[in-house]
Amino acid sequence: MYLHGHFLKHHHPLLQLLQACTNIPSVRRTKPLHGLTITMGSIPNQPIFPYNSIISQYVSVGELSVARKLFEKMPQRNVVSYNTIISAYSRSGDVEEAWNMFSEMRDCGFRPTQFTLGGLFSCEALDLCRSVQLQALVIKNGLFVADAFVGTTLLGLFGRHGCVEEAVLAFKDMPWKSLVTWNSMLSLFGRHGFVEDCMSLFRELMKVETALSASSFVGVLSVFSCKQDLEYGEQIHGLVIKNGFDCEVSVVNSLINMYAKCTRICLAVKIFEMVPIHDVVSWNTIIAAVAKDERPGKAMELFLEMCVSGVSPSQATFVSVINSCTNLGILVFGEFIHAKTIKNAFESDICVGSALVDFYAKCDKLEDAHCCFDEIYEKNVVSWNALILGYSNKCSSTSIFLLREMLRLGYRPNEFSFSGVLRSSLALELQQLHGLTIRMGYLNNEYVSSCLVTAYAKSGLIVDALIFVTTSNNPLPVVPSNIIAGIYNRSGQYNETLKLLSLLEEPDIVSWNIVLAACARNNYHKEVFELFKHMHMVHIHPDNYTFVSLLSACAKLCNLALGSSVHGVMIKTDFNRCDTFVCNVLIDMYGKCGSLESSVKIFDKMTSRNLITWTAMISALGLHGYAHEALGRFRDMELWGFKPDRMALIAVLTACRHGGLVREGMELFERMRRSYGVEPEMYHYHCVVDLLAKYGHSREAEKMIASMPFPPDAIIWRSFLAGCMRQGTAKDQPVGHKKFG
Repeated sequence: MYLHGHFLKHHHPLLQLLQACTNIPSVRRTKPLHGLTITMGSIPNQPIFPYNSIISQYVSVGELSVARKLFEKMPQRNVVSYNTIISAYSRSGDVEEAWNMFSEMRDCGFRPTQFTLGGLFSCEALDLCRSVQLQALVIKNGLFVADAFVGTTLLGLFGRHGCVEEAVLAFKDMPWKSLVTWNSMLSLFGRHGFVEDCMSLFRELMKVETALSASSFVGVLSVFSCKQDLEYGEQIHGLVIKNGFDCEVSVVNSLINMYAKCTRICLAVKIFEMVPIHDVVSWNTIIAAVAKDERPGKAMELFLEMCVSGVSPSQATFVSVINSCTNLGILVFGEFIHAKTIKNAFESDICVGSALVDFYAKCDKLEDAHCCFDEIYEKNVVSWNALILGYSNKCSSTSIFLLREMLRLGYRPNEFSFSGVLRSSLALELQQLHGLTIRMGYLNNEYVSSCLVTAYAKSGLIVDALIFVTTSNNPLPVVPSNIIAGIYNRSGQYNETLKLLSLLEEPDIVSWNIVLAACARNNYHKEVFELFKHMHMVHIHPDNYTFVSLLSACAKLCNLALGSSVHGVMIKTDFNRCDTFVCNVLIDMYGKCGSLESSVKIFDKMTSRNLITWTAMISALGLHGYAHEALGRFRDMELWGFKPDRMALIAVLTACRHGGLVREGMELFERMRRSYGVEPEMYHYHCVVDLLAKYGHSREAEKMIASMPFPPDAIIWRSFLAGCMRQGTAKDQPVGHKKFG
């Protein structure tokens, strides 16, 4: 070493220059040095070092092909030469070339070092068979003893292949382990969900290592993923604070993620807010957490804070926040985020593009959805499914065309592709789709089978549906039970549905919910609660759909005491923080049962509202005679970016009818087509005719009836005549008398 250093220092300035440039790699610096080395020729007694240095520099600046050419021209090579080129190919993911170089190295008589094997182990694409060969070589050459680096990279390789047992054995065989090795094993247990093993290893690490690193805590925190793990997670959190890592960004990110997965979102937000510095991972973790917790409004708020803080959003940020916009259903928010994706050059990204397609499709903006789909540079089955599902709700022919186009372009549909098309298919198309599912091997797929049978039932082909179910290879108590229940429900055969439920070996929550929904829809209110009581007896835990059926029955009965009791059960069974779907039904139930105050209270507490939420609130206010307040909520709804649909317009017109707001009601009716793109239906005419006739505008009511694009029904004539009689003008309305004889 002394002679080598002396040689470099006193005889060859070029070598000194090469050594110095290794720390500052640059193509502009490397190429002149390369030329100078060639000009000077081989340096006496040191022909390899300049080549190795320049190859290393070319590798570090990404010029792998140039490095390989120089490698081939070397007059002599040593282990360092091979290690450099093998490591370069491994990092680039070219496992074949890395392996070829490794084989050539051994053929030339060079013995692999820890850096040779470490470079190969770090290759993401290295298969398990070659990994085992390398492990045998490691043991044969005693490299576990020589260096912990080899063992650590081997653990990483086993982890990537999911070989946890092999990793544990390799870890035990290592006579000396560095802290990085321990951390690698902790991360491996964490990724694969081995909670007890991870905690046991962490306790062992604390005994042998006095100073843990941030990576130690990141590794162990990654294993906690549910409520049951929270106690362990809190213990580790205490150790994080004790060891002074509570402001380390990577550890804080892991804590936020841990609390989010353990359903303690408030704690996750609190930790996030306590730390002054956040990186993009911090923002992505907290935004994804609140979005998954069905708090899209909070996710949007955090995204805006992120933009103000100067941290550039990543792909993951945009996917989370676009999904939040989809849940909110507010078009203007989604358009704002779309503009941000364009500004940050993410509009062609597959994940971001697919999320945008889904957003616009669910907002009924199919043209915009299609435009976003066309912008995606490399489409996949997820992006196709988003578009197919969007069209399935509006245009079945287009969704089927898209499925065919998907097949023509070489994409293989999955179960969700078929579910989207089957959802909207007509009877004539079902047999073709049925044949396609058979050809693609999806006939025995539980989800596709369910969708196919449901499609037959919806199309009125009950016999075909039952034939399919009885000839299916799927076991009766598992898949078809729910579908058969749905078929009987749609056929109006309620008693058969109950019989079927009693015959099933172990009816699941879906089966129970279908029958409960059938009872509620067909006004079997007593049976709804009897079934719920029986569910409780057989230890079937209710979910949101169960409570929706119960609350719907309470609303139809107008039984406030019963509805309040159901709400109490929800709170008792940890449904105190309901999702938007359930809260909407609660607002409707309390409104119909006479407790407007409760409806308003629930509405005001909701962090995420959709169009149905606003409609339910407007309807409740109108029902209680608060017409001006209902109109105010309607305007607020528009300000929030929600476009009224037919049901929202029925709710606000009904409020105007109950409150006598003739001018406001007629203005809204006039705007239906022009501003909202909604064609008036019979019930809209019910509202305006009753409003006009009831408040002294019988002539205008008569003109309205005459202008209807379809024949008026009996309810309209009754409303018209009742209004006229109230005003004393019934004898002047021969048309109405003639209709009723």
